[in-house]
Formats: sequence, structure tokens, C-alpha cells
Amino acid sequence: MSATVDPLVQASQAISELIAATPAPKRRGTVLIVDDEEGPRMSLKLIFKDQYDLLLADDGPKAIELAQQNEIDVAILDIRMAGMSGIEVLERLRFVRPNLEAIMITAFETTDTMRQALRLRACDYINKPFDLGTIRGAVNQAMQRRVLESEIHNSAEKVHELLTELQNQRVEEQIAQTRGDIYASIIHDINGPLSVSFGFVQLLNQKLNQKPKLEVQDLEFIKERLVSVERQMSNCIEIQRRYLGFLRQQSSDAVSASVNVLLHDLEQLVRVHPSLQDNEFRLTPLADEISVRINGTDLIQILLNLAVNAFQCTPQPHRVEIGGEVINAPLDLTRFKDGTADRLLNIESMSNTPPLVKLWVRDTGPGIPAVVLPKIFDPYFTTKGPRQGTGLGLNIVQRLVKAANGALHVHTVAGEGTTFTVYLPGAALVK
Repeated sequence: MSATVDPLVQASQAISELIAATPAPKRRGTVLIVDDEEGPRMSLKLIFKDQYDLLLADDGPKAIELAQQNEIDVAILDIRMAGMSGIEVLERLRFVRPNLEAIMITAFETTDTMRQALRLRACDYINKPFDLGTIRGAVNQAMQRRVLESEIHNSAEKVHELLTELQNQRVEEQIAQTRGDIYASIIHDINGPLSVSFGFVQLLNQKLNQKPKLEVQDLEFIKERLVSVERQMSNCIEIQRRYLGFLRQQSSDAVSASVNVLLHDLEQLVRVHPSLQDNEFRLTPLADEISVRINGTDLIQILLNLAVNAFQCTPQPHRVEIGGEVINAPLDLTRFKDGTADRLLNIESMSNTPPLVKLWVRDTGPGIPAVVLPKIFDPYFTTKGPRQGTGLGLNIVQRLVKAANGALHVHTVAGEGTTFTVYLPGAALVK
């Protein structure tokens, strides 16, 4: 049986191999020759026609058109030309091909033109008439720089892509791990009513075996216990139906379970979470019954991550509250301003159509420093110790909120605490 290779290890190995890899074979570069005199153009063509792909232009507009249509590595420009000068052409070319190498040639060298050429990052400045070795050496060196720069850029892009893939895999694994913890707790919750029901059934079985003939009071006893068993079984069935639906990944248009039901499940998870410690915890259900258009497990994960983050904001005992309300009007987005104490995320993808469900997680901790606030949603950013967190919790919250077409607002006050508020599209509760 073959061993399964960890995708994280694969990605790390791919990055290492890419960095250590030898440069790709040199490609044939493209040289743009710009001169309004045919003699110099043809001379340069004869020198380089067997070495590079050549594009010829007899004036500035033609040169710019060729640069717009083709990838240019090196441009050779005569400074003195009718119409647009070589300096003017180079200035326009920088907008079209910012990374090309430029070599200026002229029979009329001045300090001013040299200064202008350097300002536009010309890599060489050659006087006419030029000799074969000088022009060939200048173009070859410019081409080598351009090709090397291109290879470095391409390698950097590939490394960035692999690092992004690695990061996404880490986030997905963290989401899956947290989701697994949630389902383990849900199974634990189901085990409670099952155990109660099993105890009642055993009790009834003993009662029936002990008495061959049942009295009226015995029948009442059995009836009451059967009602309790039925209630406990209904709870189990409701829990398993709800979370089986979540496992099937309902579409964003599907309406999940009641927000208050999910808050009840969340409370059971928080009460036994190790981060609770000596902190005070309060959860207040919504005054209005409503459903929310998000996978129920994702909502629990969002609020659980925010609650754990709130518990861990300081080692000193403090209070954490979870609550919410229904908003029956679109949010006035103009009142949200990013600053040293506030950040609003995902507003560009938010569904701002009522009803909206507003849920908050509030703590009385030390608040978030202004220099830290812009970084808290970055993956792997953490102010905790090396064994106290992955730095992915808030990044996961942002991703899940965005996927649900919601928005996320954080407001913090030094010495008073922080409030994370989640806005999600709601829907009428299906009876």
C-alpha cells in the first residue's frame, strides 16, 4: 500500500525546486530600431538580423505603435529625429513597455540630452559614427540584462503562486479541522439525549419485567417516560438533520436553520472551550426569529473563531459577549470609515438588501493597537506566542463572511475592548 503524500510537503518541495532550478534556456530577444535616416537603420539591421528579432521604425509614432503590438526587449533610438525626438519617443515608450532597455545614439551630444536620457533610465549613450564592437557590446549587454530580469520576474511570479497555493491549503486545512471539531462536539451533544433515552428505556424495561400486571399509576409512569424519550429523540433527529444539511454544502440561496438555534449550538461549544478559562461569557439570542443565508456550520465557525480570539486577547479575566439583531433597512455604508480604530471588510461583495442579520462578538480586553489593526486579517499574522495560535483564525472569518456575501466591521478602543460585527443576508424563518 503506497503512502499518501502531504500536499503541504509537495508544495514546499516544489518551491525549493523552483528556487534551485537552473535558468531557462536563453530566448531570442526583440530589438526596436528607431531612426529617421535609412542608412543607420539598415546598418543596425545588418549587424543584428541573425541574432535578434528586429522591428524598424522611421519616426516616433511608428515606434510607439510597434511597441504597443509587440513585446520589446531593447530599443535603439536616435536622439535627433524629425518630429518627435528620441528622448520624447523613449518617454512614451516607458508608458507602453516600462521594463525595456534603451540605448541612445546621436551625432550631437549635449549635457542636457544626456541628463534627460539618464532620467528615462537609458542604459547606454553612444556617439555617431559608432563602431561595430561598441554597438554590438552595448546591445548584447542590454539584452542580457533584460532577459535575466524577465527570468527573475517569471520565477518570482511562480514562487508567489506556489506560496499562495500553500497558504490556501493551510487555510482550508484549518477550516476543515475546526469544522471537524464542531461536528465532534455536535456528536457529543447528541450523545446526551441518547444516554437519557437509553436510561428511560432501561427503567421502563425493569418496570415491565417486575410487574406482570400494571396498575394505573404504572401506566402514568410509563406514559411520562415515553414522552420524555420522544422529546429527546426529536432533539437528536433535529440536530442530525440540520448538520447533515450543512455537510451537503447548501447553496447560498438555501435558507439555513434559525440563527437562534445556531447560537444555542454555539453556546454549548463555547461553554466547554479551553479558552473560556476564568473569563465571563454571555450569549443573548436575537429578539426576532430569523434564518441566515449561510452554511450553518460556517456561521458557528465564524462566531467561535471570534469568541476564541476575544478570550485570548489578554491573560487577565475579562468579559466576552455575543449578541445580535435583525436590521430591516439597508446599511448606511457612508458612516463606516476605516481609521486607527475601525476597519470594514468585504463591502465590495456585500449583499446590502434587507433583512440583514447583525451579529457581534464584544470583549472588554485591552483593545487593538492602531499599528496592529491593519494586519489582523492577514494570514499567519499573530501577536500570540508560537504555540498559542496559527494566525489564521481572523483570516478564515473574513473568507467565510465574504463567501456568504456579508461584511465584517471591527471597532476597537484602547483600554476598553474590541467589537467584531458580522453583517449577513437574512431570510424569513421557514416553519
